[in-house]
Amino acid sequence: MSAGGPLLIITGPTAAGKTSLAVQAAKALNGEVISADSMQVYRHMDIGSAKVTKEEMEGIPHHLIDILEPWEPFNVAVFQELARQAVLDIQSRGHIPIVAGGTGFYIQALLYDIRFQETSEDQQLRRELEQLGEQKGAEFLHQMLAQVDPESAAAIHANNKKRVIRAIEYYRQTGRKISDHNREERERSSPYDFLYYVITMDRDILYERIDRRVDRMLSLGLVDEVRRLKEMGCTKEMVSMQGLGYKEILDYLDGNCSLEEAVYVLKRDTRHFAKRQLTWFRRERDTRWLIQEEYQFDSSRMLKRIREDCEKEILWK
Repeated sequence: MSAGGPLLIITGPTAAGKTSLAVQAAKALNGEVISADSMQVYRHMDIGSAKVTKEEMEGIPHHLIDILEPWEPFNVAVFQELARQAVLDIQSRGHIPIVAGGTGFYIQALLYDIRFQETSEDQQLRRELEQLGEQKGAEFLHQMLAQVDPESAAAIHANNKKRVIRAIEYYRQTGRKISDHNREERERSSPYDFLYYVITMDRDILYERIDRRVDRMLSLGLVDEVRRLKEMGCTKEMVSMQGLGYKEILDYLDGNCSLEEAVYVLKRDTRHFAKRQLTWFRRERDTRWLIQEEYQFDSSRMLKRIREDCEKEILWK
C-alpha cells in the first residue's frame, strides 16, 4: 500500500447523484466524506450550492463543509491543505476517506499532490487587469487569455475573472502557459491507493435534472438566501458570490435583469458548467465511469460495483 493509504473518489457533473452514492459508500466501507466543492465550504450558502443536508448525511461525518464565511478567500491551494489534514484525521480513526464533489481541479490537486508554483504577487499588474475587466468586461479579459493560452481559456469560464486574471498573470510573469504547468503536474504519480469514479448519464437527462434542480432551489428560497447574503454585505466581487446560483440571482436583486431572465441564465450556465466538468474528467487518468443508465439509475447497483472493485483491488489489501 502506498504512503498515502487508500482513497475513494466519487465525482461527476452537477446533479449526477454524487452526494447519495458517497454517503452509501461511506456507510458500506466505514468511510467519511471530504467535500470537493468550491461553494459548500461557505456558511449561509446552502440552497444555491446544493449543500448536503444533515438528513442526507445519514450520520456520516462530512469534512470541508460550512467552514468559511462568504467573504473569506478559498482556492485550490487552501483546499489541498485542508483536504490533506482531513485525510489524515479520517485515517487516524481507521476510516476510509471518500472525496465527493464536482470540482475536478481540487480533486486533482489532492490526488496527485500538485505543487502550486508561487509567483510573486504583482499588485500593479493585477490592478491593471482588474481595471481592464471593469472597463471592457469579462469577455475582453477572456479573449486576452485565449490569445496567449487557448487551452486555459477553454477550461476557464469568462465569468470566472479571478482565474482568468491569475492565468494571464502567470503567463506575464513566467513566460509560460499555466495550462502547460498544470499538465506537467497532472503527470505526477499519486501518493494514494485510489479508486476514482465518475458518475454520469445521457446528456439530455442530465440537463433535465439540472433544470429541475434549479426549479427546486427557487422553491426552497434561493432568492431569499441571496437577498440575506446581500444584506450581510456580500457583493459580486467576492469569490463566493461568483458561484452559480448566486451571481445570477444577485443580478436580479441589483435590478440588472428580471427573475425570469436570471433563472434562464442560471439554467443555461449550469448546463454549460456540467459539460465542462465532463470534459475535465475525460482528460483525467485512471477514472472509472459509472453510467447511470447501465445501473438502472439505482445507486445500490453502483455501490455493488464499487464494493467489488474494493475487494478485488486496493482497499482491502
